[in-house]
Amino acid sequence: MSARAETAPPGLLAAAGRAAYIVSPSYDWAFFLLPPVAALALGALIAGTPFTDSRFRLHGEKVTWAGLFIGTLIHGHLAAVLLRSHGNADIFRQYRLRFVVAPVAVFAAMMLSMWAVAVVSVLVVFWDVYHSALQTFGLGRIYDARAGNAPALGRKLDLWLNLLLYAGPVVAGATMLLHFESFDAFDDVNAAFFTAVPALMESNHRAIAWAVIAAGTLFLLYYARAYRAMHRQGYRVSFPKVWLFVSTGLCSIYTWGFNPWGQAFFIMNLFHAVQYLALVWWSEGGRLRRRLRLDARRAGKPLAVAVFLVGVLAYGVWAELAPADDRALWSITQTVALMHFWYDGFIWSVTRKQV
Repeated sequence: MSARAETAPPGLLAAAGRAAYIVSPSYDWAFFLLPPVAALALGALIAGTPFTDSRFRLHGEKVTWAGLFIGTLIHGHLAAVLLRSHGNADIFRQYRLRFVVAPVAVFAAMMLSMWAVAVVSVLVVFWDVYHSALQTFGLGRIYDARAGNAPALGRKLDLWLNLLLYAGPVVAGATMLLHFESFDAFDDVNAAFFTAVPALMESNHRAIAWAVIAAGTLFLLYYARAYRAMHRQGYRVSFPKVWLFVSTGLCSIYTWGFNPWGQAFFIMNLFHAVQYLALVWWSEGGRLRRRLRLDARRAGKPLAVAVFLVGVLAYGVWAELAPADDRALWSITQTVALMHFWYDGFIWSVTRKQV
C-alpha cells in the first residue's frame, strides 16, 4: 500500500465541512454508535432472569421470551431489505433480474434438492457472519466520507479489520462449535466429508485460536501504523468511526470469544438488527411516507415508522414461529435471509454515492 494518501475529489473535500454524522448526532448515537454497548449491557441485565430462562410452549415448541424476541427481530430485519431493493424504484430498475429471478430460483432449488437445503443451512450461518462484519465496515466508510476522505482511502484496511474483529472471535472463541454445527445438515445427504467438519474444528480449536490471536495482533499493529501514515498525509480522523470500530470490536471479542452469560447470539444480533433497521429507515423512510401519502400529515412520520416496524416485525413473528420441519416455509425464510445478505452487497455503496 502506498504511504501517500489519495487526494479527495473536490466534492468530498467540501463535504468535510458538513456534520460528521450520517443522519444527526442524536440519531447516530441512538441507533448506530451506542447499540453495541447497550446490547452488551442488556445481555448482562437479562441473564438468569425469567425472560431468558423460563420456557413455555408455543406452537408445540418450547421457547423463551428472549428467544422469541430476538428471533422475531432477526427475521424482521432480514425482510427490511425489501423496502430498499423492491420498494426503491431506482434501485429496482438497476437489478430487476436479481430481485425477481434469484429468489424464485433459490426457493425452487431448496424444494427440489436436499443438497441445496444442506448447502443453504451452512451458507446462511457463515454469510451472516460476513454480512455482519460488512455492516460495521459500511457504516465506518460512510463516516469516513462524511469526514471528507476519499472513498477508496483505507477501504481495504477497514474491510480486513472488520472481518478480523467479527469473524476472528467466532472462529477462535466459545461459540465456534455453535456455528460449525450447521454442517450437521449434510447428514441428510450422507456427506461424511462435511459432517466431519465440526469435530475437526473442535479438535484443532486451540491451535486455530492462537493462530487467530497472533495474526490478529500483527494486523492491528499494521493497521494502526498505516493509518498513522495516512493521517500525516492528510487523512481526517472520524471520531464516530473510531468509536464504532472500537466498541463493536471489543463487544465482538468479548461476546463471541467468551459467550458471557450465554447471551452471545442475543447481544450481537440485537445491535446488528437495530443498526440495520435504522439505516433502512434513514434511507427509505421518506419514500415510504410519500408512497403512503403521509408526507403532508403532521403525524405522517410516526405513522410511517409504525407501518415500517409493524410490517417487518409481523414477518419476523411469522418466520420465527414457522415450523422448521415444514420444508416450504423453512425455504421461504432461508430465501429471505440469503437475498438479504446478497442484496446488501450491492445496493449500498459509498463510492457510487448510494448512501
